[in-house]
Amino acid sequence: MNILITGGAGFIGSHIGDALIAAGHRVIVVDNLSTGRKENIPPQAVFYEADIRDREYMENIFSQEHIEAVYHEAAQTMVPYSLAHPWEDAELNVMGLVGILELCRRHTVRKFIFSSSAAVYGDNTRVPLKETEATTPLSFYGLTKCTAEAYIRMYHDIFQVPYVILRYANVYGERQGGNGEGGVVFVFSQALAQGKEITVFGDGEQTRDFVYVKDVARANVCALQANGTEGTYNIATNIETTVNALKEMLVYIAGTPTHVHYEPARSGDIYRSVLANTKAVQDLGWEPTTKLLGGLQQTYRYFAGEVGK
Repeated sequence: MNILITGGAGFIGSHIGDALIAAGHRVIVVDNLSTGRKENIPPQAVFYEADIRDREYMENIFSQEHIEAVYHEAAQTMVPYSLAHPWEDAELNVMGLVGILELCRRHTVRKFIFSSSAAVYGDNTRVPLKETEATTPLSFYGLTKCTAEAYIRMYHDIFQVPYVILRYANVYGERQGGNGEGGVVFVFSQALAQGKEITVFGDGEQTRDFVYVKDVARANVCALQANGTEGTYNIATNIETTVNALKEMLVYIAGTPTHVHYEPARSGDIYRSVLANTKAVQDLGWEPTTKLLGGLQQTYRYFAGEVGK
């Protein structure tokens, strides 16, 4: 199958590309390299350096490459940036998405798979959160994901565009970076590898559901292969971990004690976040297989190697 990955040079998109190629598909990557890295792109993939908002250029890609399925990973992903720059956040995350959906409609794409986020749930303490919970985002980033989901469902209802929405928990792993995709695992790992102090925003008892990027990539392949699975799925471990516990694990892995500095909590940050994954396990035939400590060991080794280059 000819599969397009928007944002395919990024952290998660590049791992999806690896998994799709391993499954025997032909992968086409579109990325403007604003946050992605060219070296992340699988060498077997066809690459176009382009902005998804360039409608004429994207039309040509869909026509020339005979796109059959789309993974939409291109996005502005930083909560603080979305609060400071809501216009730019919405332009990429909403209008950019609508442009790709319109191409999917016109070219009769067989499946559209979208990367959503736990941010859509807001600060809901009824954890673990199921897909049926209300969406009450605390940031413009979370709001754009909710809006995108609504557009996708309406494109299905009106134009019959097949879709799967995957709501990611806190994804971590190799290739995560500081240019828009730098979660807390990246930030802590980089600080430890460079011998710097760790900064924790809030009291450190806020929780996250940390899911390894290669498990997320497998979930995306399962979403493509499973029939009759249109809908929304949490991609998560169903395990709640505090930021303080994460810090202790990474300090242990690095083998270097460090000073920890606490700052006030940031606006828009959620206090407790853990997602139920039962629906994905049952309907997609997917489940996470990487334990947090093992995934963190792999991730830290990667970052330590990057710092040493």
